[in-house]
Amino acid sequence: MIEIDGSHLEGGGQILRTAVGLSAATGQPCRIFNIRKGRRTPGLAPQHLSGVTAVAQVCNARVEGARVGSTELRFLPGVLAPPPRLSVHVGTAGAVTLVLQAVMIPLAVAGRDVELTVTGGTHVAWSPTADYFTQVFSHLLGAMGVRVLALDVEPGFYPKGGGKVRVAVSAGRLQPLVLTERGERVRTRARSIATADLAKARVAERQLEAAQEIVPMDGAEADYVRAPSTGSAIHATAEYANCRLGAGALGDRGKRAEKVGTECARDIRWLMNGQACLDEHAADQILPYVALAGGASRVRVAGVTDHCRTNTWVIEQFLPVRFSLDEEHGLISCSP
Repeated sequence: MIEIDGSHLEGGGQILRTAVGLSAATGQPCRIFNIRKGRRTPGLAPQHLSGVTAVAQVCNARVEGARVGSTELRFLPGVLAPPPRLSVHVGTAGAVTLVLQAVMIPLAVAGRDVELTVTGGTHVAWSPTADYFTQVFSHLLGAMGVRVLALDVEPGFYPKGGGKVRVAVSAGRLQPLVLTERGERVRTRARSIATADLAKARVAERQLEAAQEIVPMDGAEADYVRAPSTGSAIHATAEYANCRLGAGALGDRGKRAEKVGTECARDIRWLMNGQACLDEHAADQILPYVALAGGASRVRVAGVTDHCRTNTWVIEQFLPVRFSLDEEHGLISCSP
């Protein structure tokens, strides 16, 4: 039984997601304690339970302590054998991408084609958006040998959620990743969305116009969507020969559309002005996969965050790998 202290370093839900994901992928049982101990509301929230439940389904796991508010969980995986179709309902505006972060780890090594549907919040605070998952993270996994195709994305905003992400994960074999040069820029594009009730105020267009005043786009799209709760978002993707960088921003009550677009554009401009091949979110999200791939990997990142440090610590409890974090040069290396 691998013992994981959920209060280590960053101390958030990422420890739980990485631990249960790797437990399912490697077949090693684990006990996670002090779950989200330092948070305002410690313990498991509904979205965390959804992630655990999803991972348990793909490996026939027995789970102890899986209830809202629990600060300790035992995850005992069985055989990794995901069904051809898997559906997960968060039930709130909890982020679907955080559920995906957990379940994609075992799916990447399961060797089976799986159609996965997760419903909940697709564009909510403190989490990557569905746009980021489909445009940036999925592309990165594809470069490592596991193809993830977005079949359907229906936006869902806080507080009701009700959005959906449906993806097809193809059986593949993870390959080590060496990504230290981004290559020539191919194009920069942005997509701005808002719910239909904001069309009269031209929210989607205004977000996009403000972004393009800072970063001219090679491709730009403004759309209006149906969703249970009012909301808006914009996402920009900078495509290079060897990688993609992503940045986004969310609308909020009382927040001008121009400010939303400006935030997104400033973030993507900052990334483009650097040399990183992975933005700060991809930097920590990709770590379980480079460890599972075996061999030596080396990536240039926009920054070594506490999320990175936390993830490397969790991964090293499950796998015989060692990470090297070179903060001065923005390099993360993984070796067997």
